[in-house]
Amino acid sequence: MSNTLGNLKPELLWKHFEEICKRPHPSRNEKLVAEYIIDFARKNSLDYSVDKFGNIVVRKPATPGKENLMTVAFQGHLDMVPEKNNDVKHNFDKDPIQAYVDGDWVKAKGTTLGSDNGIGVAAALAILESKDLEHGPIEALFTLDEETGLNGAQALESGFLKADIMINLDSEEDGAFYIGCAGGQNTFAEFKTKTTPYKENTVPLEVSITGLKGGHSGLDIASGRGNAIKLMARLLYNLNEKFGITLSKINGGSKHNAIPREAFALIRIPKKNYLDVLDTVSKFESAVQAELATVEPSLQVIAKKVQSRAKVIDKAASDKIIASLFGIQNGVIKMSADIEGLVETSSNLAVVVTKQNSVEVITSQRSSVESEKYEISDAIAAVFKLAKAKVNFGEGYPGWKPDINSPILKIMKGVYKHMYGAEPEIKAIHAGLECGIIKEKFPHIDMISLGPTIQGAHSPDEKVQISTVQKFWDILVNTLKAIPSK
Repeated sequence: MSNTLGNLKPELLWKHFEEICKRPHPSRNEKLVAEYIIDFARKNSLDYSVDKFGNIVVRKPATPGKENLMTVAFQGHLDMVPEKNNDVKHNFDKDPIQAYVDGDWVKAKGTTLGSDNGIGVAAALAILESKDLEHGPIEALFTLDEETGLNGAQALESGFLKADIMINLDSEEDGAFYIGCAGGQNTFAEFKTKTTPYKENTVPLEVSITGLKGGHSGLDIASGRGNAIKLMARLLYNLNEKFGITLSKINGGSKHNAIPREAFALIRIPKKNYLDVLDTVSKFESAVQAELATVEPSLQVIAKKVQSRAKVIDKAASDKIIASLFGIQNGVIKMSADIEGLVETSSNLAVVVTKQNSVEVITSQRSSVESEKYEISDAIAAVFKLAKAKVNFGEGYPGWKPDINSPILKIMKGVYKHMYGAEPEIKAIHAGLECGIIKEKFPHIDMISLGPTIQGAHSPDEKVQISTVQKFWDILVNTLKAIPSK
């Protein structure tokens, strides 16, 4: 293992990545890396602009004789996800990332590496600095605050980008070109609740559903993994239909873009049905364990009697909450007819929280087709409205609809086949890329996305494969040679 990246190829790219690692850059604190880019532009006598949000575009003129080629923009985001192992002391606002080489991989010591999207940013900087490349006019767009909501891209204003073609550098699979991504929107429901004293002939029962894998609500939505809140709602609905229960509280999930791993409920059940309820829960556990045996081997459903004098939510509201959580659509809604294996539309029941006078629910909808995104959001809202909840929508962000006739896709497929004698994989991703937002703001720009192999992004296991970074670079360089005239 080596703590230096200086011996890796291509040298310029790794030099810039190492400099990025030295400067803390979690979301909403990218100032030091932004300053590095501005200082870089000044030292290399390159024109640059900074918008009101802090996004940066750096421009490099064409090499002599190439001025009439289409303008290409390379695009990446400056922020990284700050995650670390529990036993690691690291302040992401102050401490550098400790990157090191382990065989064919670059990793970080106990933290996220920030190869998402530091490698893409470093590649753009290397292209800007290279003196031996022939190319037309180049722009490099560096956005802020991508990881918390694509906020830098959302803030872009017309005229900031002049390019005809944009190559997004934020994908994570060698040999794959991405030509589409999902748009997203959150749908929020709030049930106003009143509590009443519980009936004396009832027993408090704590129900927990744990041991699920969870995962990204876009990338992992087609995996068939269990959703803890949906399973809880299914169980509570079943118990309510059989025995008539009342709900004191229900909680589950933590993030809008994560499949919930755990859910918990405190309920009151008729004392006379105590043993029958436990038997029903046991049978439910066996049933869902059998249903999800392959993907959720650690699933547990436990009900236990507890000491609690907590009041209960009034029966009418309790019934509506349980029924609506059970009734709303969840998971894959539609598969793409254009790209095999691509989820086109989905919904994730993400978070439920019981507060003093309310139960609040967060759901997340994704689709690569805008009309379908709104359709599923409206369908979710309709169920909640029938249950008398107050419903609101988040601002959301647009999808990037795949265009299999994209000119830059045709160019890069040709480049790839010439270099490697094989066809690249053409894909779309059921998650958010900035391309969707940028395409909406600059509809004339032809777009594609690619990157080297990155594994474990957003976790301390994050690593980038060195050999694929060289391939990534070679593809970018050869693509520049193939850009046509305007």
